[in-house]
Amino acid sequence: MDLRSNRDVASDVSRGANGQAVQDVLIVDDHPLICHALSVTLGHAFGLRKVRTATSIATALANIAAEGAPDAVVLDLNLPDVSGVEGVIVLRQHLGDAPVTVISAELDPGRVTAVLAAGARGYVTKSLARSKMVEAFERMWAGELVTPEGYEQAGRSDADELAALARDFATLTPQQMNILRLICQGRPNKLISYELSIAEATVKTHIAAIMTKINVRNRTQAALLASRARIFMR
Repeated sequence: MDLRSNRDVASDVSRGANGQAVQDVLIVDDHPLICHALSVTLGHAFGLRKVRTATSIATALANIAAEGAPDAVVLDLNLPDVSGVEGVIVLRQHLGDAPVTVISAELDPGRVTAVLAAGARGYVTKSLARSKMVEAFERMWAGELVTPEGYEQAGRSDADELAALARDFATLTPQQMNILRLICQGRPNKLISYELSIAEATVKTHIAAIMTKINVRNRTQAALLASRARIFMR
């Protein structure tokens, strides 16, 4: 089937949060050229009313706090302050039903599976041709789950396990995610307490909650599961 022209696509009504038309999009990417290209491409193809940009999760959250949640988000996984599925998890906690699309230069089946399990609407590669990228966003904003061409999901049992892990990690609070990140970096409780400016007893309480939510018995198991689920990729 031939792809429709951008003018045809723009005439369609793409849907975002709560079935409303997508008119306000937030692009989170630390590469200025990528942000500009996506802003122009999506703005023209869909007649967007507003396109916001942010270079990190922190600036994205500040933008959402100041201007409210957008209708849809486009997210790069490799940012100055997060790298991995963590970005999807953190944004999902602030967006309600607004769809998140991950855009990446890399195609790793395990990462795609984990991203979708964490709540992303789709995963597109940066090498995608302009017309195909527009079509992919049209489908995602209409409610379809979109994966990259050539993506082959892992074996069913492995894929189900990754999906379950991502859902478990998505239940962590922002502070618990911060503590988990430091655990994965090998920080002891005392240093975590110092870096986050909280009491060591509070750190221990959070760690106990983390282990309960992701169903592990110790810090080592927590770090191993976080690695398997691609939560932090640095």
